[in-house]
Amino acid sequence: MIDLAKVRAIDIHTHAEEPCGCHADDGYDDLQASMALYFGAPWRHPPTIPETAAHYRAQNIAAVIFPVDSERETGYRRYKNEEVAELAAENSDVLIPFASIDPAKGKMGAREARRLVEEFGVKGFKFHPTLQGFYPNDRSAYVLYEAIAESGAIALFHTGQTGVGAGMRGGNGMRLKYSNPMYIDDVAVDFPDMPIILAHPSFPWQEEALAIATHKPNVYIDMSGWSPKYFPPILVRYANTILKKKMLFGSDWPMITPERWLSDFEKIDIRDEVRPLILKDNAARLLGFMQD
Repeated sequence: MIDLAKVRAIDIHTHAEEPCGCHADDGYDDLQASMALYFGAPWRHPPTIPETAAHYRAQNIAAVIFPVDSERETGYRRYKNEEVAELAAENSDVLIPFASIDPAKGKMGAREARRLVEEFGVKGFKFHPTLQGFYPNDRSAYVLYEAIAESGAIALFHTGQTGVGAGMRGGNGMRLKYSNPMYIDDVAVDFPDMPIILAHPSFPWQEEALAIATHKPNVYIDMSGWSPKYFPPILVRYANTILKKKMLFGSDWPMITPERWLSDFEKIDIRDEVRPLILKDNAARLLGFMQD
């Protein structure tokens, strides 16, 4: 269990990776190498979950961790949600398990979601519309959202363009249109009690994301996937004011280390009273670790 008094921050956005050598036949290693080059990541092979836990423990930071189930759309093999949750449980002083289920799995995916929450303590689910090849407001995904909402879990959606497929031939077949945050506005309307996180500064749709988070009480924004020094001024302005209780620290580990993100965050114009909200308090409330 996370001891809030001991950690200095909660990273709401980190990726679970299997031991190297698991993806030689499906192209995932090539994608990771391309992304590492794009982000200037400081590793040769992606860190495993135990290595991630050790890194975050040394940094005195807690972290939400999840895989991405994009097997149907990309062919990249699925990292089993159960295994991720079990490894997170072994490192529960720093890791908080989320899962990922392709919405195309329909009722089968909904059953899995309920089981993961009930039996493995999963607190949320990661969706990556670009990698999974779907519009978030496609009604075929709603049976899965219903299971997540009924379980009291969180839905976290990749938005905008980050480094996934960037510079690869044809963008590695990935279509940016799916990750326009405006499609998630429908989800927020239809599932008003399900907490929703819009992941990343939503380039080139930043103002759409801010509008949704301002308009819908259940929508939050995580600031992962970019160094804070590149944040658009309007994102910083909203973080300092009307969305100060809805902004969340996220690194996008292992592409960006938490210490790099935090170092750059110190240098941008965020009010002193807002910093603890973004770095820990907002996430602690959203995850149910702390009450208002």
